[in-house]
Amino acid sequence: MSILQQILQWDRELFNKVNSDWSNSFFDAILPYIRNAMVWAPLYLFFIVFTIINYKRSGLFWVLFGVLAVATSDIISSWAIKELVFRVRPCHDETLAGHIHILVNYCPMSSSFTSSHAANHFTLATFIFFTFRNHLNKWLWLVFLWAFIVAYAQVYVGVHYPGDIICGAFIGYFIGYTWAKTFTSGFLLTADQEK
Repeated sequence: MSILQQILQWDRELFNKVNSDWSNSFFDAILPYIRNAMVWAPLYLFFIVFTIINYKRSGLFWVLFGVLAVATSDIISSWAIKELVFRVRPCHDETLAGHIHILVNYCPMSSSFTSSHAANHFTLATFIFFTFRNHLNKWLWLVFLWAFIVAYAQVYVGVHYPGDIICGAFIGYFIGYTWAKTFTSGFLLTADQEK
């Protein structure tokens, strides 16, 4: 067995653990909703409003760089990688039929690799963390917990393998860090007053 085949086998085994063995009625009730934009969008809207109100002009640039970071992440994950590497999603995998715990009404036909949810949420978490760490450092690590929960939900509901999530999170971290460093090299989040 090749190294790639072994990694894919471990990935499927971990998927079965998360999706079936570790499932419970509480997660069944909340995780399908956690991945929904109506649940996670208010958190990001809060950061946008908070930043613009408190940091004025530099806050507007922060929003612009954050949008560019997510756009970069989405283009790389959804358009570049998914076009180059096709992997059948677990919810369409015939070898998992009868074993999989599907908790969504719609399973996309696009490639499972990489998870754009993971890439985008980890991009935002990383961007927020590295641009705000000198301002909100006590609880700021929670943005990574939030990104992890959203990404975990993708495996739990049956639309991604853990490897899709891990690679998406890695890509998101790299992109978020790059955009955060680009922002902090040219701007400071300061409570400047508009003239």
